Amino acid sequence: MKTHHYILLTTAIFISLFYNENVGLNLGILGIVYSLLTLYKTPERNRTKIFYVLTVTSIVSSVAFAWYGDFPSFLAIVSSLLLLSYRSKNKRLKPLLLIPVFVVNCFTFLCRFFSFEQWLPKTNVSGLWQKVFALILIPLVLIAVFFGIYSAGSNHFANLFTNIEIDVNFWQLFCITVLGIFIAFNYWNYTVEKLIYKQNHFLDNDFHEKNKTIKSTYSFLDLDVERMSGVISFFSLNILLVFFIISYNYEQFYEVSKTPNQLSEETHERVNAVIMSIVMAILVIMFYFKSSFNFDPKAGLMKTLAKVWIFLNGVLIISAMIKNSEYIINYGFTYKRLGVYAFLILSLIGLIMTFIKIHYKKRNAFLFNTMTWYFYGTVLATSYINWGGFITSQNMKRNDFVVKYHLDSINFNEKEILEFAEKKNDQILKKQIISKVRKEISPTFLSKILYYETLKE
Repeated sequence: MKTHHYILLTTAIFISLFYNENVGLNLGILGIVYSLLTLYKTPERNRTKIFYVLTVTSIVSSVAFAWYGDFPSFLAIVSSLLLLSYRSKNKRLKPLLLIPVFVVNCFTFLCRFFSFEQWLPKTNVSGLWQKVFALILIPLVLIAVFFGIYSAGSNHFANLFTNIEIDVNFWQLFCITVLGIFIAFNYWNYTVEKLIYKQNHFLDNDFHEKNKTIKSTYSFLDLDVERMSGVISFFSLNILLVFFIISYNYEQFYEVSKTPNQLSEETHERVNAVIMSIVMAILVIMFYFKSSFNFDPKAGLMKTLAKVWIFLNGVLIISAMIKNSEYIINYGFTYKRLGVYAFLILSLIGLIMTFIKIHYKKRNAFLFNTMTWYFYGTVLATSYINWGGFITSQNMKRNDFVVKYHLDSINFNEKEILEFAEKKNDQILKKQIISKVRKEISPTFLSKILYYETLKE
């Protein structure tokens, strides 16, 4: 099949899945269709290990959306399919360039779509398509146009068709068709501008030979002065960070206990300070180790001080993790507290990648390229796992378990709360859960959220 065949086919599938339906199982089915068609369409030379991994994650993300139908699973399926389409055509382009490619193609959609000579075949290779276009599509368009003209000019003509009831929502059909074409066209027929291609080498992980020449970064600074600046800066920052770690841990573990609300606010403030500190630390290291100092034989002391600073920042992250764990032990799990773990783990990974960058003399782009995949992995983990069910099942073991909070603020935990209600023989709570589940169960197949279908009984 040619590109225009894929566009027409997936547009038709989109319309059949979403007409008169809510978003649910249908988006999961569409994601699987796109994944399998991409696998079929992609030439063997572009089927790398990463491409196969993205094919699997796209299918699993589609299943996750069909199961939960929430925003994290939606984000997972969109990011997975965009990366899959991107890799199917451009196995060497860095994933970071996907963002400008996506934005440019969305804004240029109309121009590219109406440039028919660019994506439609110049000659009809298929007699069937030629006949469909000439014998069906053209007459239908002409009939529709003149029907509108004649109806406006003659009431009797228009009244001839008033008793004919056509149960079709034309406005919804039109909108779904346009959206389906927009998605299909940008997925199968996106373009990468030459300007974007030219930026690809700037995102290489390793230095080129011309970048290994040892010279000062700025014309107004001598190389020795710049090197000494780095040594003094990292030495001072290490001393400062040691005192901060001592005071930070004293405040966290040795100060007088406070109310839960005060403790919550202070914990999140301190974690935010830690994450900001780590981000700034990585930026400072990127500033000093962006070029020559990676290969300067006299920069050994500066590298050692930078690695010590990375280690001390790692100690700071572990301290924050311990405090967050203590907080969870005392007051239970919440989405925010799990989110703190996620951010701290990503920060720790960022520090490890920064250490690798210095030790193996990588470019700053190495950090961005690597962390992009870790962020993508975080999105997948967020969408695949039922964190609401996990939070509720763990907090149910506590004596201070608050049912109302878990009913109102935690998602996809109806099964756990129902078990709790049966265990406590709480008929009122059981009726609340059953009523909530019934509201979520869709009467139509394509709009279903599979998680709630498992709770029907």
